[in-house]
Amino acid sequence: MAGKIKNYFAGGNTARGFHNLYDSNLQGLERLFILKGGPGTGKSSLMKKIGSEWLEKGYNIEMLHCSSDNNSIDGVLIPALKVGIVDGTAPHVIEPKAPGAVEEYINLGEAWNARALAVQKKSIQMLTNQISKSFQKAYATFKEALEIHDDWEKIYINSMDFNKADQLSNKLIESFFGKMKLNKAADVRHRFLGAATPKGAVDFVPNLTEEIPKRYFIKGRPGSGKSTMLKKLATAAEERGVDVEVYHCGFDPHSLDMVIFRELGIAVFDSTAPHEYFPSRDGDEIIDMYEILIDQGTDDLFAEIISKIAAKYRSKMAEATSYLAKAKELHDELEAIYIAAMDFSVVERIQAKIAEEIKELAGAKW
Repeated sequence: MAGKIKNYFAGGNTARGFHNLYDSNLQGLERLFILKGGPGTGKSSLMKKIGSEWLEKGYNIEMLHCSSDNNSIDGVLIPALKVGIVDGTAPHVIEPKAPGAVEEYINLGEAWNARALAVQKKSIQMLTNQISKSFQKAYATFKEALEIHDDWEKIYINSMDFNKADQLSNKLIESFFGKMKLNKAADVRHRFLGAATPKGAVDFVPNLTEEIPKRYFIKGRPGSGKSTMLKKLATAAEERGVDVEVYHCGFDPHSLDMVIFRELGIAVFDSTAPHEYFPSRDGDEIIDMYEILIDQGTDDLFAEIISKIAAKYRSKMAEATSYLAKAKELHDELEAIYIAAMDFSVVERIQAKIAEEIKELAGAKW
C-alpha cells in the first residue's frame, strides 16, 4: 500500500521579501542531501522521482513546494528514515549544521557543459538580473498591498471587543487541552499555509487536514483577531508538550493562518479568501469572529470605505502576481539555456547514487 504525501510550502514570496522556514522542517533529520546547480539542472525532477519511489514502498513523504514555480518542489522528506533532499540554491540557501556527518552537498553542475554556458554568458547574466528585478518589484508591491490591508484591519480592530476575544481563546484552550501536560517537549514545525505564486494564491488545506477529525473554520474580516487567537493556541499547545504545526500566512509571515495538533486530531484555520473553505464533513465547525467579536453593523457603517480599500488591495495583489509571473517567464528562458547544456545521464547517475545511499540507510534502520 502506497504511503501518503503531505504538501506544504517552507518558503514564500511575501510582503516582507522571500521568507524562509526551511530549518524548522529539516530539524531531526540524520541525513540531508543539499542539491546545488543552476536552473534546469533537474533538481526538482530528481527529488520527485526519489520521493515517488519511497511513496510506492509505503512510506509517507513530505513535499516542500516551490512558491516561484507551481510545478516544482524545493525539497522532499522521508520522516520515517530521517532523510531529506533539498534545493540549496538561492534564495533558499541552507547552511549545514554538521557538514559531512549529516548534510552533504550534491553538485548537479557536474552534468553541464561549461563551454556551452560560457557562450551564453551575456544572456544568462541579463536574464538573472531581470529575474531579480521582477522579484524585487513583486515584493515591493506586496508591501504596498500589506499597508492597504493594514488600513482595512484598523476598521475592525477599532470595532472589536477584546475581552470577548480573550474569552474565546481561553475557551478553546480549555476545550482542546484541559489540564493536559505531556511529559515531553513539543515538536513545533513552522510552515506556510499557502503561497503567492505566479498563478496566484495556492494552498494545501484539504491535503494537510484530510486526516484531521475535528476542523475549525475561522470566519471573519481582516483585523478580527484570527491570527492572534491562533498564536495563543500554538503557545498553549507548546507549553503543554503538544506537538504543533504552525502555518504562517504566505502574504504576511508575521501572521498565522492555521495550527494543527495532530496528536489531538484538531485543526484550526483561517478560512477566508484566498483560502476560503466551508464545512464538508462531520466534525467540521465554524467559528465566526465577526459575529462574536465585532460591533454589529460595522460592515454596513463602513461599506463605502471598505469597498474602496478592498478594490485597491485586489489591484495591488494582481499587480504583484504579474511580477511573479514575469519572473517565472524569464526563469523558463534561463532554464532552457541550462537544459540545452546538460548531460542528464550524469544527473541520473547522481540520482541513483543518492537513491542507493537512502536504501542503505533504510536497511540499517529496519
